Amino acid sequence: MSAFTRRSFIGKTAVAIGSFAALQKVVGADRSKSDPGPANPALDGQNPDSIWPPDTDSKSLVQNFKYPFSFANKRTYEGGWSREVTIRELPVSKTLAGVNMRLTAGGVRELHWHTAGEWSLMLYGTARITAIDADGKSFVADVKKNDLWFFPSGIPHSIQGLNPDGCEFMLVFEDGEFSESETLLLSDAMAHLPPEVLSKNFGVGEQALKNVPKEELFIFQTDVPGGLEADQKAAAGALGKSPKDFAFRTMEMPPTKQTKGGNVRIVDSSNFKVSTTAMAMVTVHPGGMRELHWHPNADEWQYYITGKGRMTVVATGNKARTMDFQEGDVGYVQKTLLHYIENTGDTDLIFLEMFKSDRYQEFSFSEWLAHTPPELVMAHLKIDKATFDAIPKNGVSVTPLS
Repeated sequence: MSAFTRRSFIGKTAVAIGSFAALQKVVGADRSKSDPGPANPALDGQNPDSIWPPDTDSKSLVQNFKYPFSFANKRTYEGGWSREVTIRELPVSKTLAGVNMRLTAGGVRELHWHTAGEWSLMLYGTARITAIDADGKSFVADVKKNDLWFFPSGIPHSIQGLNPDGCEFMLVFEDGEFSESETLLLSDAMAHLPPEVLSKNFGVGEQALKNVPKEELFIFQTDVPGGLEADQKAAAGALGKSPKDFAFRTMEMPPTKQTKGGNVRIVDSSNFKVSTTAMAMVTVHPGGMRELHWHPNADEWQYYITGKGRMTVVATGNKARTMDFQEGDVGYVQKTLLHYIENTGDTDLIFLEMFKSDRYQEFSFSEWLAHTPPELVMAHLKIDKATFDAIPKNGVSVTPLS
């Protein structure tokens, strides 16, 4: 029985039966490989590589690199909700933080700006985004599933759900300690300025501003906006439309790398000019694997969109740890650490790799070995020339190749 099949069988049997006797039949007579005490079968079934780690994991563990969004507390409003995973929830995640948000049709993430750059992927539905650039020129666009947007720090913007059912999206911020609760909101700004100051600033009487909200809106419900062109024209004003495009249509570009095992779409400042955050959207077909690799220039923040997978991270100091991932989980790999992501399910595994860098960089483990003098590699690994020659000569991103 293969390691993958055996591991899956152990996890499924533990959940389905949950008994000591059943586990003994699966893992053999070794009583050290039993767990007769209290357990959470649902969680154990989702995390077989934590319940029974592969022998290649070290006894001294790498820092935890997984946090499910299911554990994150939701801030709920009429018009939508928001939840976040920051360094508070996942201490290893020092460079990036994630916010998952849902807006109804007409629901508005109120006008605001951030102290960190905001990158986003649409997960569901459609939305209208608005902003002004550093020259005061307006930007209004509609985005759909798999589209991206990026707003640099200090750029004011808003998001609103459209018909028929609003939207859901993943926001990634260039600061592990970032929290949506510390955003600079229009409502907060207005509530904390003296009425006479607002009157002077806007050139209207104080009475005209008497109904300005006295507390934050954050997310609120209003009418679904009209046509895009009308909003673009109304927002343009005397300065006109911004020449910058803060949105990117991910699926309109061909895969950057593609094999029989899956594909990778890389988006960074080379093809999305405004972005200072790099991304790879990875699809791994059943039986495939995101090849062994590492990133020399930035930590990797992951979000699992669909499917099931497992990842081993090999760290310095002779340490390694394997963890399992599924839809809605966040993963994190520190800069330069070797890792892979294997599809352990029977459907496509799709996930994001995010980097606090304007350019995507990676080193392929196989490419490194293939471009090192053969005799040196053969001496290290105790392999013959035929085995060395079989190592892929170029980074393949996703295996199998054909």
